Amino acid sequence: MKKFKKLAAVGLAAAMTFSMAACGSKDDDSTTKADATESQNKTESAATTEDSGNKGGAPYNEGETRTIKIGTWFDIYYDSTHKDIHDDPSVSDEELAQKHFDVVKEVEEKYNVRIEYVNLTWDGIQESISTSILAGNPDCDIYLTDLSFGIPAALNGYAVNLEDVLDSSYDIMGSKQIMAPVDIGKDSGIYLFNPVKGEDLVAGTYMLAFNKQMLDDAGLEDPNVLYEKGEWTWDKWREYMVALTQDKDGDGVTDVYGFGSRYDFLIYLITMSNGTTIASSEKENLSSKEVGECLEFIYNMYNVDHVAMPWDSEDFNHNQNAYTNGEVASWIDAAWISSSNNDAALGFDIIWTPFPIGPSGNKDTNGRKNTSSGNAYMIPVGVKDPELVYAVFQDYWNWYHGDIDLRDGDMSWWEDCALTEQNYKVMEYVGDAGCFDIWNALGVDYHWDQLLNGEMTPAQFQETNKQLVQSALDQFYK
Repeated sequence: MKKFKKLAAVGLAAAMTFSMAACGSKDDDSTTKADATESQNKTESAATTEDSGNKGGAPYNEGETRTIKIGTWFDIYYDSTHKDIHDDPSVSDEELAQKHFDVVKEVEEKYNVRIEYVNLTWDGIQESISTSILAGNPDCDIYLTDLSFGIPAALNGYAVNLEDVLDSSYDIMGSKQIMAPVDIGKDSGIYLFNPVKGEDLVAGTYMLAFNKQMLDDAGLEDPNVLYEKGEWTWDKWREYMVALTQDKDGDGVTDVYGFGSRYDFLIYLITMSNGTTIASSEKENLSSKEVGECLEFIYNMYNVDHVAMPWDSEDFNHNQNAYTNGEVASWIDAAWISSSNNDAALGFDIIWTPFPIGPSGNKDTNGRKNTSSGNAYMIPVGVKDPELVYAVFQDYWNWYHGDIDLRDGDMSWWEDCALTEQNYKVMEYVGDAGCFDIWNALGVDYHWDQLLNGEMTPAQFQETNKQLVQSALDQFYK
């Protein structure tokens, strides 16, 4: 497949850092690839300082060699205990693996440290975070967290605020080419962070998809054209769904629905498109007018207009994959869904588009990708010399020494999943505006099926669940 032309790296930081509001785009301060290349062409001595992401003097561990322990719940390669690239049994690209392996030695010599990953297991890492940090003697210098327990740990004072220990010369405080902050729903501070990777911008993106042949047969314009003109709205999407819902044989039974997908995908995208969230702070927002508009639109799709395929509670995957056999004209798609269903071989063309804009939404400020799931690193409170720990970890992840093209590597899997260059650009666009909303991580049983099948009105849904969400948030943020 022809490799799509890469956009500049300016979107990477925006994909992971956000404004004080829960959702939306942020003015990007990343340097361009040209800037990175120019920096790389400087003298070797200057490049060593630039590569570290710290333009000032890097910290150094004096005296006895210190072991920097990184707590995880699975095996990660490579660290100071490994002797060969084939210690990783899954190694495939030996040249790339060698670069990851070699940087360990470089960091060891630069800082007088050793690096060691410690597999604490899933339960063990949570126990370590909750007990050793509280006792003032963290088991590890860095923890890899799942955001389900990493965010509560950060909010409850278990993680170092990097803004308190790093100056402005560090990459994470500026260009974010090596490390980027992870939003935790807090107005200020950097508590969780992740290495920047080529796939960051597109990973975790979900797009509204259309069967192009069905659009053409109905004489409907490409929604991307409408989006560019500011005309791709909920009302316009409703018109499309009505036009695309068909009883082909006239037997009174719908053969093709205008939409069909998983409700969780739909909730995330429709709330973001209306400029709102359900649970992005300490106060629930389920009862808000904006969320009410979302619930009303969903209710009407399923119970008034009957343009959405009825929710199949017996076969969860059927809701996600009904598009593959032509049961629905639009659905919510993602790279991993496209790959698992082999979309390229379905026999019809697929168009990806951003979600239409709701009545309370704004194209320029809406979030488009939920960022409240996944993993992130943190330095626990109580660790000795957290600046040194961070500097070591940052240089360890800068194995590509500022060569962003090398870092980003081969994106052909993502390109193949997108099917077309236009779809890939849509995926990048969607990934460039994050939104923090943890409604689906609170353990609340919302009974979404009762909204979808008409057993509960939107107002009843809000009234029934708002206190459940608030109680869960109280527990989450305690």
